Order: sequence, then C-alpha cells, then structure tokens
Amino acid sequence: MWELSAQKILSIDKGWRPEQGSPVFTVGGRYTSRGWTEWTQGFQFGSAVLQFDATGAARFLEIGRARTVEYMAPHITHTGVHDHGFNNISTYGNLLRLMDEGRTPENVWERNFYELALKCSGAVQAARWSATPGGGYIYSFNGPHSLFVDTMRSLRSLAVSWRLGHVLMAENDRRVSLLGRLVDHARATAEHSVFYGEGRDAYDVRGRVAHEIVFNRIDGVRRCPNSQQGYSPFTTWTRGLAWAMCGFAEQLEFLDTVADEDLEPFGGKAPIVAVFRRAAEAACDFYIAETPVDGIPYWDTGAPGLARMGDYVSRAADPFNDFEPVDSSAAAIGAQGLLRLGQWLIQRGEEGAGARYYAAGLTVARTLFGEPYLSASPEHQGLLLHAVYHRPNGWDHIPGGRKIPCGESCMWGDYHALELALYLQRAIARGPYLTFWSGK
Repeated sequence: MWELSAQKILSIDKGWRPEQGSPVFTVGGRYTSRGWTEWTQGFQFGSAVLQFDATGAARFLEIGRARTVEYMAPHITHTGVHDHGFNNISTYGNLLRLMDEGRTPENVWERNFYELALKCSGAVQAARWSATPGGGYIYSFNGPHSLFVDTMRSLRSLAVSWRLGHVLMAENDRRVSLLGRLVDHARATAEHSVFYGEGRDAYDVRGRVAHEIVFNRIDGVRRCPNSQQGYSPFTTWTRGLAWAMCGFAEQLEFLDTVADEDLEPFGGKAPIVAVFRRAAEAACDFYIAETPVDGIPYWDTGAPGLARMGDYVSRAADPFNDFEPVDSSAAAIGAQGLLRLGQWLIQRGEEGAGARYYAAGLTVARTLFGEPYLSASPEHQGLLLHAVYHRPNGWDHIPGGRKIPCGESCMWGDYHALELALYLQRAIARGPYLTFWSGK
C-alpha cells in the first residue's frame, strides 16, 4: 500500500496547480477541485507527512514541510469553517508530533512555528461558538444555527492548542478554556447528534447519527435534525456516523491524558468520560449492525435504493451495483473509531467488548487494503476507490455504462487510509501508539 501511495502522492504534487483550489475528488482517475470550502488541503500535504512517517522516505517529509509553509497559513486564521482539526492537525500537528517523537531533528524555531500555528488554530476554531442553555457548540460553515457531527474530529485542534497551554482571549480579556469548549461541544454532539433508542423521535434507533442539528439562535434551543450530505434528517449518512465513531473514540484516548482537576470545572472526569463512551459505543454498534459483513458501508443507511438490494448487510458490499454507492472513505474513518474504542476498552480490562470492536476494525482494514478498493493503477491518482462526496448534489462521477458513482477517490478517504495503515503498522511493530497530539 505504501508503494502505491508514494506514486499517487508524487503524481498529485506534480500535477496540482494552486490556482485551481484544493484537490477534492477524482474524475476519471484525476484529482479535481470543488469550491465549497477548502477543507481538503491539509489532507493533501498531510498525506506526504504520513508517507514519511511510515517509510522514512525524506522526499515526502520535504513535500509536506514545504507545502505546509507555503500554502497552509490562511487555514490557521480561517474564521469561516469548522475544519481546523482536518487541515491543521494533518499538517502542522503531524510535523510537530514527528519532532516530538525524535523522527525529525529538533529545531527550536521550527518547533515554535508549528506550536504557534496550532495554538492559533485551536483558538480560532473555538471562537466559532454558539451558546445553548448550559453549554454550546462550534457551529458549522452553514452558520450559527448549525451543529455538524463532522466537527467531532475538529476538536483535535482545541485539544492540541490546550495541551500547548493556550487559551482563547475574548471580550474584556476574558480567558476562555479550550478544554471547556471541547467538552461542551462533544457533549452537545453526544446529546443531540447521536441517538440512543429512547424515543426522541419516530426514527430514534440506538447509534443512529444525524449529520446536522438545527438550533433556534434566539434562545439556543434545539429544533430539529437535518442533513446536508445524507439522504434525509431521519436516516444516517455513514460518513457522518464515521466522524462520530472516530471523534469520540480518539477523544476518550485524549481524556486519559487530562488530569482530573483540569476537568473538574466542566463537570468532572468520570461523567464526561461516560458521555463520550456512551456515544462512541452506540455509534460503533450501529455501524457494525448496519454495514455489510466486509465492513464497507453504503453511503446512507436509509438510501432508497437499498430496499431493492435484499439482505445487503449479510453479504459483502458491492460497489458496482446499480442502486446505491458505497463509501470507502466512511470505512477508512470508521475503522479507526472501531480500533481505538476497542483498544481503549481492552486497556481497561474489558477484553471481550474491546476485542469485538478491534476485530471489526481489522475486518474493515483487510477489505480496504485489497481489491476492489485499493487502487493499483499508476494512471489513477486516487489510493482508495469507491468513495462518495456529495450524493444529493450529484457531484460524484458516474462512469460510462454505470448507473451510480463508483471507481473514484477523495482526498479525505486517501488520507484516512494512510492514517489507518500507519496506526496498524505501529501496532504490528509494537511502536509508539499513534495519537493526534504530540507525546510531550
């Protein structure tokens, strides 16, 4: 896989033109851009950094380092998006982590450069804040009324910034805790975006995830679920489900590094961990139940064409069917959630429950890193085939002779395939456990 990804990273870097915008997804095997938000640029350069991390090939470190310096500065101060954890942890964060691990030479000014970028990114992300009764959330690019489940993965920017000793300075020099905002946002996501089968609405199934929650901005009260990229507000867009799985699982790992007294002002460590765990387990259980046996989900669990496919969860997913596309990018993201939650439980002595999630994550990885998902063609710039971006908007390429999108890749799918592979490679080699934050 690393041999294939090396070819593709170099091909993209050679053919990419900055004036065209960030590469988002492939059409006919070539990466193209789609102006919506520039949320994929960090994955582009972060992939080169991960390639170096896994292989030690210095040319990829130089690509990742040089492109980060040249192109990523606007993302640090981007006040219009909820994507800081995607763009800036994938670049500045990975580069700082490598220095902390001794994989790159210690350089004080380079370290200060990465740390300042990460401090600013976390504070800018945390400033995008909508208050609710007793809490609040980081609002999406749709505006202050909108909570996206995707943003669970962007909490990484707040966590890293807080670990570096930073705060958000608000009006009248009020010091706002980035850890506090991380906890509040995750609690809001767990309460409103994840369902628990408790009768919240007629479609309340345990583990189901809503892509977006809409709030009344006059009083901050939740109004309704919604979906931008899924089929409906009352079905589960599986990439959103995967963001929840991975986001809550890695935040459980992060909370293990936070002292009890640091969490006391925000409700106490044990209750916070309980909320995160409940959401992670519900989402992961739903993924296992609603995904075909090889671990690759269709793009939305309520997509109408699935009704014509019989008992599709009892057999391997079919990316070449005529009814609904699969989303390999959701699988790459969700696999990390399964593995991390499984490992977290095993470390707590809950071997049975943990082994179930871990085995499920390995099943997903085994499928992804083989045919027909891993792209072996040097002519195709994508690494992970059969990804979907925005099915409702019709943005995904449908090849000639096919009825649904298939055979294409996306930048976040490729990046998370690399991240998944690096996670497993370190586990196999008994190397340092892969986290989004630096060990120091």
